[in-house]
Amino acid sequence: MATLSFKTLDALQPKGRKVLLRADLNVPVRDGQITDLTRIERLAPTIRELADKGARVIVVSHFDRPKGQRVPAMSLEPMAAALGKTLGRPVRFAEDCIGPVAEQAVAAMQDGDVLVLENTRFHAGEEKNDPDLSKALAALADDYVNDAFSAAHRAHASTEGVARFLPSFAGRLMEAELNALNIALENPARPVGAIVGGAKISTKLDLIGNLLDKVDILIIGGAMANTFLAAKGVGVGKSLQEADMHDTARAIMEKAASKGCEIILPVDAVTATEFRADPPTKTVPVDAVPADAMILDAGPETVRLLTEKIVGLKTLVWNGPLGAFELHPFDNATNLLAAEVARRTQAGQLTSVAGGGDTVSALRHAGVADEMSYTSTAGGAFLEWLEGKTLPGIQALSELSERILPL
Repeated sequence: MATLSFKTLDALQPKGRKVLLRADLNVPVRDGQITDLTRIERLAPTIRELADKGARVIVVSHFDRPKGQRVPAMSLEPMAAALGKTLGRPVRFAEDCIGPVAEQAVAAMQDGDVLVLENTRFHAGEEKNDPDLSKALAALADDYVNDAFSAAHRAHASTEGVARFLPSFAGRLMEAELNALNIALENPARPVGAIVGGAKISTKLDLIGNLLDKVDILIIGGAMANTFLAAKGVGVGKSLQEADMHDTARAIMEKAASKGCEIILPVDAVTATEFRADPPTKTVPVDAVPADAMILDAGPETVRLLTEKIVGLKTLVWNGPLGAFELHPFDNATNLLAAEVARRTQAGQLTSVAGGGDTVSALRHAGVADEMSYTSTAGGAFLEWLEGKTLPGIQALSELSERILPL
């Protein structure tokens, strides 16, 4: 993806203006309680800045998958309360995101107020990118700020459609995310490397294909590495692998060689005959995996090899753990490598950008999620960016801000 230009809050004079802020309040909830406030906490600086400058901040977001129906359990009201606690200021809530209820709530706002509107997905037009819903949302405000990179891969009414009708800007979280990704892949300090883990090659073909054009070293871990090893004729016992992807794995290795990209696979492995926490384990070279065993983590020699490789890098992109990190002791390789990446990052020797799915969980488990240069909480959007795909929400900020349609 080419570097995109977009307006930030620096170009917005918000005092006295109604600002529609697309946030991501799709936070994890268990038994009615929010279990992780990270997305709300990362959103807070943009809201504080706008409110402190006198904007009337109208927050919109989706939550879960109500599929166009009003589902009380999927209301954003608890998220509005949590946002208020995080901000340390009152946050009002309106029980709809368009129509008289929303209009009256917005009309009652004063400069510096913050209002959260109800779940945009209570309206079927949200996921259909219905222009009527986009217009109705836009009619509530003077300006649009998108601070939800994690939803930017979706062309929905509140992420892409509304940007067609209002002057549009990137919030501080969106700005930080785009800048981090630009530094990591578009204009990186070289040499640049990537760690790609996970279970299946088939789910990350586009990602690997794009990275081969951009990185000098590609480290492959997790069960995905088993497929590459098997494709090279290495016996991997009962390990998870994709036998139908061997030709693809060999093609990837050939393409990497032709582009001068070094692919690094595990050289030893921690194996077990049972997939559970703390089973009997055996550490062996990758070409000596017992026929009845599974590879569940990279071994100490692999960690030493990867540590040596990282010493030579200036930039690192990380997506996916090296082993079954959820189960002890198969978190060891990921923990050790994460600690080394964090150490080099904090020493100013490495720019590290991590994100996507299990990656954030793995780095939190290792205790270093906050010690990377940037850790993205976006899942699908982060992956699609790494795959080189155009994200509709970002494209809207870049392309549409100068050609606003009439409401």
